[in-house]
This record gives sequence, structure tokens and C-alpha cells, in this order.
Amino acid sequence: MSSSESNRQRCSSSTVECKPQCKALLFLAYQSLGFLFGDISLSPLYVYQSIFSGRLKHVQNEDAIFGAFSLVFWTLSLISLLKYAIFMLSADDNGEGGIVALYSHLCKNAKFCLLPNHQASDEELFKYRKPGYSNRNIPPSYLKKFIEKHKSTKIILLVFVLLGACMVICVGALMPAISVLSSVEGLKIEAKIKNNSMVPLISCVLLVGLFVLQHRGSHAIAFMFPPIIILWLLSIFMIGIYNVIKWNPSIYQALSPYYIYKFFWVTGKGGWTNLGGVFLCVTGSEAMFTDLGYYKQAPVTAAFSCIIYPCLILQYMGQAAFLSKNLSAVPISFYASIPDVFFWPVFVLAALSAIVASQAVISSTFSIVQQCHAFECFPRVKAIQSRRWINGQTYIPEINWVLMVISLAVTFGFGETGRIVYAYGIACLIVSFVTTWLTLLVINLVWHRSLIVAVAFLLIFGSIEVLFLSSYCMKIPIGGWVPIVLSSLFMVVMYVWHYGSRKKYFFDMHNKVSMRGVLTLGPSLGIVRVPGMGLIYTELASGVPASFTHFLTNLPAFYQVVVFVCVKTVLVPSVPHAERYLIGRIGPKSYRLYRCIVRYGYKDVYSHENDFENELVMSIAEFIQLEAEGCSGNVDGTADGRMAVVRTSGKFGTRLRVSESAGIEEGDSNNLPGALTVTSSKSPTLKKLQAMYEQESLELNTRRRIKFELLNTIYRDPLVKEELMELVEANRAGAAYVIGHSHVKAKWNSSFMKRFAINLYSFLRKNCRSPAVGLNIPQTCLIKVGMNYHV
Repeated sequence: MSSSESNRQRCSSSTVECKPQCKALLFLAYQSLGFLFGDISLSPLYVYQSIFSGRLKHVQNEDAIFGAFSLVFWTLSLISLLKYAIFMLSADDNGEGGIVALYSHLCKNAKFCLLPNHQASDEELFKYRKPGYSNRNIPPSYLKKFIEKHKSTKIILLVFVLLGACMVICVGALMPAISVLSSVEGLKIEAKIKNNSMVPLISCVLLVGLFVLQHRGSHAIAFMFPPIIILWLLSIFMIGIYNVIKWNPSIYQALSPYYIYKFFWVTGKGGWTNLGGVFLCVTGSEAMFTDLGYYKQAPVTAAFSCIIYPCLILQYMGQAAFLSKNLSAVPISFYASIPDVFFWPVFVLAALSAIVASQAVISSTFSIVQQCHAFECFPRVKAIQSRRWINGQTYIPEINWVLMVISLAVTFGFGETGRIVYAYGIACLIVSFVTTWLTLLVINLVWHRSLIVAVAFLLIFGSIEVLFLSSYCMKIPIGGWVPIVLSSLFMVVMYVWHYGSRKKYFFDMHNKVSMRGVLTLGPSLGIVRVPGMGLIYTELASGVPASFTHFLTNLPAFYQVVVFVCVKTVLVPSVPHAERYLIGRIGPKSYRLYRCIVRYGYKDVYSHENDFENELVMSIAEFIQLEAEGCSGNVDGTADGRMAVVRTSGKFGTRLRVSESAGIEEGDSNNLPGALTVTSSKSPTLKKLQAMYEQESLELNTRRRIKFELLNTIYRDPLVKEELMELVEANRAGAAYVIGHSHVKAKWNSSFMKRFAINLYSFLRKNCRSPAVGLNIPQTCLIKVGMNYHV
């Protein structure tokens, strides 16, 4: 074969491989138009209206209009295009973006995290490293040493991250209000609505429908999101070109930064006071980075650079051209600049785009709350894996209704976009500011660039954000106080929850049962061992919790197989299912005590799968046989023994014979954990309770349709077969879930602030989701053990 023919074959094969990649990139870019860029594409509705408000409402100077467009152009170019679309998208954590991802990225490379349940085996999940950023021959960072040495700096870093998360929640409440209200305000022009309360009332009705749609799930109409935003972008793009050509083609001269100087020369102090209105043109840019994990870097960069950015620039240019010749139309600049024949189609598109953009922002709020909850920084909520067009999105009922109440209160309370934009702008600006500071740490501590490079990044973008922030400080009395008050409330709740959770964990660690104490009990643990499997949920990743001994001192019997289950979060976005279960043994083999650590990433949604017990049994059986074969695998040495990620074994799933079961067999209902027996002589009430219990038990057992049997394998050690047989028999008898029902109190000699924090934490624990609901534990098999904590 000649060299030319071989070259042609290589080229053809590379072309075939490139086509699927190009299709995937284009498809992700198409999806991102509907879910990422709805917020930023709606900003033309209210940017110029916000810039020319207050003292500048009656501006009569063309240079001010040109200067406003110049400010918008350079802000979009520097913040949205340069900072986010080009730079920030590369500061990801295993492909994930957002404030929590940056914090996790820092904690993996330094000892910044305050979560105390870290294990050596978790390091195996941190194998990912960006190419080009090797840790070899890198001198230690003095900044890293300083933060690691002082606990107060770690707390300040956490509080700073929580501030950004609180502002994201505020954005989730304010963005639907401003988007829907600003889109509906067009009725004041065409429909000539004079009643000022009608527009807020219509907006509130739309907002209620929007949040109810979140409750029912948007998967049925999600395929329409990108076409709606594409039509909206196309319409504002064409209207922008039309206005430039018709009204003032010389508007292109305002691309020069010289007009920024002229803007402040003309407007004076009023220009600086209203400078925050310019920042509204980049609100929504953070979504590019926050939702990076759904769409990847290349599609997001391509979609923004090639579609979003040009459409927005031409729309702002067209509005400026129109306003330069129609100065009296500033208060209603967007709808006034639309030709009459296109008003109603654009109005409908604006309303639909506001709903689409709000859906995406609310989903991002759910995501940030779920991530904070994973880091023990938010009270227990139930995150539901929603069936949306984009996999991985979650729905949190409590947060949805809280956001709806706040959004309705703001819409009806203010009644116009003028004040809401100040609140919304401050929230978005603080989120961007927090991201800038965290990126500075990432550049120095993760990418190992010099501190000079990191400070240069801060000076370029941080100085711009500080300038906008100084302007927004003047707007705090007239609406800007809303995100400050809301974020303060969320901040207190989140930090108190984190503080109380850490204190409770350290109390458990201090009062856990020593291995010497367990060994003195003997194989029977000093009680009667009954058939079945007891799953004891604990937050401890090592040791025996005090709740176990508390249970034994109050009841005379326990199950023949005991598994201590710890559900924990590790510093990765997602944990592969094969590496999720970490199995180990507590004490000698004859005790039949095991430990299972279920590891989740901060982006994973915990779901107690229907086959959790089956997977647990298979994992323990695999561990028993790996231990007998002397295979270490991926292990972690602990005080209890050695733990292994057994699902990575090539023999996993082949150790036991699996057969399907049609449900509860005859006579099995009496073998359920805690089964009731009621004779015919009992009262009708007891018979009714028995029937209800049997129905619940039937529903429970229909979830377990798998039966395990031992294979005809010859074992070197007969004790291995005996242990496996006990495990299978315990699984057939059924499982009971034991979980602590704790009451936390502050010590009598605690300071006032500590008592306040612990009492608030105890109040939140009582009024949020119970651990059983969060872990999705079957109620018919649940046993709660009361514990008092004095911290």
C-alpha cells in the first residue's frame, strides 16, 4: 500500500470519528441555548430603563446614549465573554462549575474542608488532574500553609462560599419576578393599561403557574425551550439591525471607549449612581459556569461566542440608535423600539422566554441548595431526581415554595421593575465577586501559578465589580436591601446547621464505643441474636456509635447480622457506582459485624434504590470471599480493620446465585422483622391494624424480588461458607433499619452565642425533613433510637 493511500485512509477514519463529536457538540450547544442563556438574553428588556432612571430619567443628550451603549458593550465583552466564556469555563472541577465546585476544587488540593469524615480511600476518587498542572517540583505555597494552619481562615473561606450560595438563592427568587414583570410591562404601551396594579397582578398569576410547573415537572415541554430562546434571539437580532439602519447608523462609533468618558462627563454623579444598571447586561453569565457539567466547555463557549454575544450586541446597539433619536422613550425603551407590526409576536416571545429563563434559574437554585446540603451546610431537604430533558437536574419541594413566596412578595410589593432590578443586580454582582476571589485561590493553589498572576486576575475583573458595587451601595435603601436581608437569614441558617452538625459529629466521635469494649461482649454481644439483618445508620466513618450500645441496653435482642451504614459526601462532583460502596468488618468474623460506607459526590442525588439491600448483601459476600482469598484490592486501613471497594472486583456479582421472586411467599409474612400476629378473638381495631401492616409489608417486599443462594463452590475454609450462609439467611429473614432520633442541647456553661446556635440548630432539626425521609428508609422496617446530645 502506498503512503498516499494510507494517508487517505487515516484522513477518512478521522473524518468518521469527527462527525459524531461535531454532532454532539452542536446538540449540546443547541440545548444550552434553552437552559443557560435565557437569563442573559432577557436583559435588553430593562438595561437602558435602569441606566436612565432617577436623575437621568429626562436625559436630553445623544452623547449619554452613546456612552451607555459603550459601557454595555465593554461590560459584556470583559465580564461575559472574557471572564466567563473564555477563562472561567476552564476552572472546572472534573467538568463541573459553580461556587461549590470551586470550593471543592480548593479542598481537594489543600486541607481547607471542615468536614471531619475524610478517609484515606477517598483520595482514590481524586485521581483526576488537569493536564499541565502537575504537583511535582512545585514549591509550597505560603498562602496554602497560612490557611491550613489557622482554623479561622477556613471558617472565613466557608462563610465566603456560603455568601455566594445565599446570593444564588436570592437570584432564584428575584429573577422570575423581574423577568415576568418586565415582559408583561409591554401591555402598558399597546393595551394602554392605566391601572398600575393590573401588571403586577398578571405577573403574579404567571409566577404561580411557573412554580407549579416546577412542581409537576417540565420534562413534557422542555424540548420547546431552545426553540423559544432561538426565536427570541432572532427577533431581537433583527429588530436591532432594523433600528440601527433606520434611526442612527453612526451608533457604531460608540464602540470606542472614549464615549464612556463622555457619558460620565455628561451625566456626572448621576451617571455613577446609575452605573449598576449597566451590570444588568451580564446577569446570567454565571449560569454558563454554574451549569457547566450539563453541557461541557466547548459547546457553551461556541454557543455564547457565535450566537448569544452578537445578538445581544446588535440589540443594545439598535436600542441605543432608537433612543438617540427618541429621547423621551427611555422609560419604555425596549417595547418602544419595536415596530408596531411586530409588537404582539415579540411580546408573546418575551413572556415565553421569561418563563423558560426562570425555569433554568430555579433549577440552578435547587442544584446549589443540594450541593450545600451535601457539605452539611443546609437543613435536610428531599432532593428528587426530576425527569427533565437534561439528566441530573433536581427538584426540591420546600425550596420551590419558598422561592415562590419570595418572588410573589417582591412582585406585588414593589409593583415595578425599577426597584427589583437593584435587588437583582446586587445579588448577581456579589455572586460574580465571590467567584472572582475563589478563582484567585484556584489559580495560585490548584493551577500553581504565581501569586502575581492570581492578583492580576483579581485586579482586572475584581476592580470592575467593585466599581459596580460602589454604585449599587447607593441603591440599598430603594430595593437593594432585599437580597441583603434574605441572604443574612439564609446565611444564619446555613452556618448554624454546619456548626451544629460538626459539634454533633465530634460528640459521636468522643462517645463512640471502643473496640476493646466490643470485644469484651463476645460473639453474641451479650444478647440474643435473632434471624434477620440490622442496618444501623450512623454518621461515623469509623468506630461503633453510642446509639448501638444504647439500643442494646434497652432491648434484649438484636439481629444475627449487623451492618453499620454511613452515607457520606466526598469532594468530587459524582462517584461512579462501582466505587460507591466501601465494605469492611468490625471485630472478629464470628461477631458478624460489618461496615458499609456509601459515598456520594456533591452533585449526586441520594436515592435509596429499591435494590439497596440486595447490593449490600452482594457487596458483603464479595468482601468475605476477597478477604478469604487474601485479595486486598482498593482498601483503606481503619481502626476497625480494612475496607475494600468490592464492586471494582472482576468477580463481583458472580459469587451468589440470584433468582427472581414473585413477592412474599406463603408464610413469609410472619418472618418479617417485627411481624404481628393477631388471633381471631381480638378486636376489629387490632384486625384492621394487622391488615394495614400486612399491606405495607407486602408493598415493602415487592421491592425485593431477588433471592440469593450459595453456589456449589468448594471453600478452603469451611467458616467462609458458614458466614455466607448466615448472610443469605439474614437477607431472607428481612432487614430492619435503625436510625438515631437525637435531641441536641447546649451545655449549661456555654456562652450565649453558642447556646443560641445550638438551640437554633435543634429547632431546625425538629422542623426539617427527618433523616428517614432524606434517606428514603421504609417506615415499616424503621426503628428509632432516642439520644440526647449535650454539646
